[in-house]
Amino acid sequence: MTIEVREVNSEKEFKNFVNVQFEIYKDNKFWVPPIKKDEIKALKPEFNPAFRFCKAKFWNAYKNGKCVGRIGAIINEKYNEKIGEKIGRFTRAEFIDNIEVSKALFNTAEEWLKLEGMTSVQGPLGFTNLDHQGMLVEGFDHLPSAASEYHLPYYQNHLVELGFEKEVDWIEFRLFLEGVPEKAKRVAEVIKTRNGLRVQSFTKTSELQPYAFQLFDILNEAFKDLFSVVHLDKEMINYYVNRYLMMLNPQFVKLIFDSDNNIVAFIVGLPSLSEGLQKANGKLFPFGWYHLQKALKHPKVVDLMLTGILPDYQGKGVAAILINELQTVMEKYGVTEVETTGIFETNQKAIQNWKNYEHIQHKRKRCWKKSL
Repeated sequence: MTIEVREVNSEKEFKNFVNVQFEIYKDNKFWVPPIKKDEIKALKPEFNPAFRFCKAKFWNAYKNGKCVGRIGAIINEKYNEKIGEKIGRFTRAEFIDNIEVSKALFNTAEEWLKLEGMTSVQGPLGFTNLDHQGMLVEGFDHLPSAASEYHLPYYQNHLVELGFEKEVDWIEFRLFLEGVPEKAKRVAEVIKTRNGLRVQSFTKTSELQPYAFQLFDILNEAFKDLFSVVHLDKEMINYYVNRYLMMLNPQFVKLIFDSDNNIVAFIVGLPSLSEGLQKANGKLFPFGWYHLQKALKHPKVVDLMLTGILPDYQGKGVAAILINELQTVMEKYGVTEVETTGIFETNQKAIQNWKNYEHIQHKRKRCWKKSL
């Protein structure tokens, strides 16, 4: 039977779009499932303010009446204006190991992008750089962080067969820590004194909330020239704050202020939610929330979610202060392993931060590209 591709419009199709990945990764111990309701909301303009500057369509693929794959296509008009090109994005591509399925999905997405005037496509990328991005191409036997991605090994083979080439790679690390080195403590104190800096710590989410928008202001400034990044306005910031703030353990968030009491850098660590999300299996209730709360309060691994340093303070050792402060909290909890999220393979400054720690570079994600 031929492959049928249907545009996602109805509630049933939205559910199939989210549920198909649960079938593809069934019994896979390395895949971290999302919360289904959150995923569906992210695809709808009434919930996701990114639709103010993005066009998007989503499709499911069916074989013998069964949903066997999905894909989305996004046109981020703000990003295209920034770079002066007409580039489309594919997003959330998932498919069984059948080239006819993946070909039908990508052909459908590419045809829509061409009709909209796009001259090339890249991905996987989401609405913004805080959305799903990258396809796993190395490290299939490692559990990813909740903010990273997992794919099966055959995915990259399909992309090559469909004419895609590498655009850029992100690499991820696992750090192994044994206490806070005295030298690191001394260096951090010297850097703070020399630059007139102070560190702010938190014990409650309510204490962190007043600074949330300022963190994103720093993120906008620090990341503005990076690949795939668009400026996040107040509505987008509010969206991400509401979606993620309550999931943080505030003790793993550190802010650095200058002598004028301005925030110049921050780091957000998160007790790994990966195992908790696996136990939740796509649902917060009745028991999913319990598993996530348990992970937040009794961490085994900490994920480095976001780090932002204003350009004027980059290269001054501020990253060393942030890591030292976060490590002090991790030591209190008995955490000895840290998972980084994706770092561009060309970002040697960030990669050098891990040279003084025992570590492995264990995962690689790829953004692909193709002319239309």
